[in-house]
Formats: sequence, C-alpha cells, structure tokens
Amino acid sequence: MKGLLYRGARDIVFDDAPEPQPEDIRSAIVKITACGICGSDLHIYQGHGFSETDGYCVGHEAVGEVIETGSAVSRFKAGDRVMISAAVGCGACPSCMAGNVTQCETMGARCYGLGPRLQGVQAEYAMVPVADFGLARIPDGISEDQAVLLTDNLPTAWFGLRNADIQPGSTVAIVGCGPIGLMAVEGAFLLGAARVFAVDLVPERRQLAEEIGAIAFDAAEAREQIAELTSGHMCDSVVECVGADAAIHLSMKLARNAGTVSCIGVNQTMDFKFPMALAFIKGLTFRTGTCSVPAQWPQLIPLVQAGKLRPERTITHHMPLSEGAEAYRMFDARENGAMKMILMP
Repeated sequence: MKGLLYRGARDIVFDDAPEPQPEDIRSAIVKITACGICGSDLHIYQGHGFSETDGYCVGHEAVGEVIETGSAVSRFKAGDRVMISAAVGCGACPSCMAGNVTQCETMGARCYGLGPRLQGVQAEYAMVPVADFGLARIPDGISEDQAVLLTDNLPTAWFGLRNADIQPGSTVAIVGCGPIGLMAVEGAFLLGAARVFAVDLVPERRQLAEEIGAIAFDAAEAREQIAELTSGHMCDSVVECVGADAAIHLSMKLARNAGTVSCIGVNQTMDFKFPMALAFIKGLTFRTGTCSVPAQWPQLIPLVQAGKLRPERTITHHMPLSEGAEAYRMFDARENGAMKMILMP
C-alpha cells in the first residue's frame, strides 16, 4: 500500500505505508477515494508535530468505500461510501456513543495521522477502529468534496462558532481566513451575525472573505479599523482560527466588554502568556478545545444539502496522492493560491 509518510521537517514522501490491519472485531477497512491536507497537518510538515517519532502515515481527513468490516460492526457493510471522522473514541462510553469523542470517558480518544498510534488516512487504505461510531455514510446530495470537508474542517468551524455565543444581530470577527476561517465567516452569517469582520495577513484570503460578505482587514490595521466601525464597542464574538500566540492576543483585543472569544486554531505553546488582566477587565468569556466531528454532523449535513453552507468553495487544488509531497510544499508556500488541497489515490 502507498501513502504519505512523515520523515522529518518538510519531508513528506509518497512511499510504501503499513498495510492496515483490523484492530479488533469492531474495525473496518476503507479504500480511500479522496483525502484533504489540513492546516494542522502543516504543523507536522514544518517539524512541530505531535509525536517524537517519524515514519508514520499522516492525514486525518478522508472519505472512501468500506471494503471489509469486523464481525461486531453492525451499521456498515462492504460497498458503503463513507466519511471518516477525524478522531475516534472508545465507542463504548455514553459520551462516545453520543458522538462526543473528545469527552471519551475512558481517555480513548485518538486522531488519525498524528503519530504511529493511529496511522493517517492520506493513503490508499485506512483502518477505522470502532467503525460504527467513527464512520458515517455519505448522504444523498453531498458531493465527495463536501464530504471530505465534513470530516474535520467544517465541523471545526461550526464548533468554534457555536462556542462564540453568536446571536442574531451580533458583530463577529473571524481571525484567520484559511479554509476553516472562511467556513466560519459563512457560518457566522447563517447564525444571524449582522456584520462579520475577517482578519488575515494574505490579501487573496481577505478577498475571498469579502466575496462571502465580510469586511476584511490586515491584522496590523484590524483593531483600529474595527474600533472605528463599531464606535469603540468592538465585537460581540471573536473566533480565532490561526493558533498563533499573536492571533489569540489580537482576538482578545477585538472582543467587546463581556464578549466571547472562541479559539479553535491549534496552539502548541505550553507556556502561553495569557493576558489575564485584559480578560478580567473586559469580563471576557474564553473558550477553546477540539471538535467532536460526529456531534456536529446532524446540524451540518442538512445545511450543506440545502446549499446554506458551501465549504467546497475553499478548495483550490485537486492532485493525485502520488504528488502529495508537492501538494504539501505548495500549501506551505501558499504557491498559486494554494489553500485547500484534495488528494486522490
């Protein structure tokens, strides 16, 4: 089997990958038909991974066809077209059975492609543990591109928005306009935001946010411009989609008194200097965390089917899996507008 393997900083190779073997009778083997490169995959690519080892298969966004199921798998069969949740839990505790993987009560939550513990899905085949709770059939009216984005990006954006206390008429800021940030811009309007400010360093991404309806600013001018447009009141809700220390600090400055800041960007700083005095003076609500993808599907799938959300508009490139190393390089360099890369085995 071929897959994309992490060999070191900026060294992703298309090579022989471990053949997927069922973990137990609750597992399934899925033939991958499309997979995505996530912004958090760039942390690994840049050498800031989540594991001290290398040589493992990367990726946590994929869809495909079930080709084999264990005897304890009851919801799926060979031939089903499925999307794979980016993370899985034990599948036995009440939280996992309700779709809240990150709240697994046995500490059994795992994400694909962060290390050898659970091999990634940027490969020809993948092993899905606890398949009954880690898979979902691709519903009618959902394209393959949309299904890939439902495995992580769109649920993460929606999770961040729901954590931001957005109400009809709210003024919202989205900090970071990569795929998740752009999906958050669109979702904020759907939740009733009257105005959405979008903040990013890249002009092309700001333009995309404006096409969705946002008012976009470079990070250097965002605070001053938003203060002017809101008569100093700032934003009711801020969703941070970058993960950089500076982006989090800016997000807290953009929030109004008693506002809410929702951080969904991946931040790996263990000694982050939280501006407690600012949060205290403003009376901010600050939320962060990772998304339980299956918990978001019941709300998101109908919205995508109805055309209320169009996550596929963020896709910039479709490339063969065999060109995955080049796709990572382009994505890292933002070459030719590279933003959301879909790979096909």
